[in-house]
Amino acid sequence: MYTWIKNRDIEKKRKKYDATDSPGHRRHPSLEIKLEILHRCFEEGEDIKSISEEYGYSRTSIYSWRKLYLSGGAAAIMNKKKDLPRGTLIVNEDADKGSDNNIELAAKIRDLELENDILRQTIEILKKDQGIDLLRLKNAEKTMIIDALRNKYALSLLLAKLQISKSSYFYQHKIQQSPYKYEAIKVKIIKLFKENKERYGYRRIHSLLRKDNIIVSEKIVRQIMKDNNLVVKVRKHKKYSSYQGEISEAAENIINRDFHSEKPSEKVLTDITEFSIPAANADLVNSMLDDYHSKLKEDEKPIVHSDRGCHYRWPGWINRMNKYGYTRSMSKKGCSPDNSACEGFFGRMKNEMFYGRNFVGVTI
Repeated sequence: MYTWIKNRDIEKKRKKYDATDSPGHRRHPSLEIKLEILHRCFEEGEDIKSISEEYGYSRTSIYSWRKLYLSGGAAAIMNKKKDLPRGTLIVNEDADKGSDNNIELAAKIRDLELENDILRQTIEILKKDQGIDLLRLKNAEKTMIIDALRNKYALSLLLAKLQISKSSYFYQHKIQQSPYKYEAIKVKIIKLFKENKERYGYRRIHSLLRKDNIIVSEKIVRQIMKDNNLVVKVRKHKKYSSYQGEISEAAENIINRDFHSEKPSEKVLTDITEFSIPAANADLVNSMLDDYHSKLKEDEKPIVHSDRGCHYRWPGWINRMNKYGYTRSMSKKGCSPDNSACEGFFGRMKNEMFYGRNFVGVTI
């Protein structure tokens, strides 16, 4: 019943559209209709599915128009037979202008290309979403876009399009060209880098700045850290591998990269990583399983997932798994993504806790 009502409503919308629109072939919408659809979907943020049903064009077509528009502007989505007048369209300013329709259409194409370039720069430079309202940008952000397009468009045209006064633009331009523009941010970045024991790269520093409501691009953070030699010291070492061949039969990969669980102790991940400290030894592998078992309830029998390291294929480990009633699961050979959740944890722990410290005399 629901499906019937939905299809009936869609059919009503299509009939309404056909009655109000020109009797042209609906498979070839005009440039105006395409631009209207793109505007409603990607600037006003309306639901693409609803717009698709209202106009009678598939979502695939809408996304295809958007892709063409972003790459080539309005000219890329024009229907050559329907949108262009008969004869040759001349848009060269030094050539004969032709009819009033040609002049009007050429101006419209240039205006649409300007909007497309502004949107592209907003995405590339400011990392904004494609549905952003350009008029809501801050003057500093508008100035960055104008500077990126001044070689292609007249300044007066860019100022009018982004609705920013000439005085405001030159004020922001002067600030952005100042060598002391990021002085306060530089001091903050150096402080955060030192506070976190010189272990955070530019992405983590950028995230911390955002938490303090300091909005600046990742590129700026990276450049400031590079200029001030804020480099994370990574200890170079030979990569550890616990794989020693197929010494026993491998278990099935039950987890299969599905690391989600509905309750505690339903799925358990394990791995071995090398910490070069005197107190670490191979007994930790089996003893940690014994310690874990002692903390579980009687009815908790998790799936224990690991890589194919030799420690998980020795009799000591296999006997413990059978004794406790746990289910073994193993990654494919040499496929680290199969145990990515555990390996990612070790990587983060080493970067933030282990590297760069002296562990001589430190016990477990």
